[in-house]
Amino acid sequence: MNHLAHLFLSPPDQQARIGNLLGDFARGVDPDTLPAQVRLGWQHHLAVDAFTDRHPEVLACKRCFSAQRRRFAGIALDVLFDHYLLRHWDRFCDTPSEVFIHEVYRDLERGRYLMPDTMARTTARMVQQDWFNAYRDLDQVGLALDRIAQRIRFSNRFEGMIEELRPLDATLEAHFLAFFPQLLAFSQTAEPSGFQ
Repeated sequence: MNHLAHLFLSPPDQQARIGNLLGDFARGVDPDTLPAQVRLGWQHHLAVDAFTDRHPEVLACKRCFSAQRRRFAGIALDVLFDHYLLRHWDRFCDTPSEVFIHEVYRDLERGRYLMPDTMARTTARMVQQDWFNAYRDLDQVGLALDRIAQRIRFSNRFEGMIEELRPLDATLEAHFLAFFPQLLAFSQTAEPSGFQ
């Protein structure tokens, strides 16, 4: 799952949200040095990723991609699933998405002192450039994926991924809608005891 989904699935606690996002920036981080709620948020992130990676609906999504792009299907789906979450927000949450996004941006800004440098720089851009609201638009998803492609350090066919996603949109969306309620239920029951 991508950043917005991890924050959505996180317990609504600033340090838990930082920990959930930290899961994508944890290289070199010693979990024993983290505050308890941040560490539990990180564990939550890992549990969500493990559930997602082996879920039949997600595996079915990956099989929809062409052979030359399948290697990057997981990355593309992470960002696309944030788009689908926003597209179907009202199915999963009573709080308006704009209110939620504002709240998590505030938590990220206030919790920057808890973040490794790479994460702090990325979340500063995330808030400043309003990544999450941009994910509402499929064209913006394409631009985000192209930016990811530019950071890949070897020759790849990831750039232009949106052209492969457009004809698959309805199929991938259907898989997401079958998968996400199960992930939501899992994330609520799999929370470490510290969140209860």
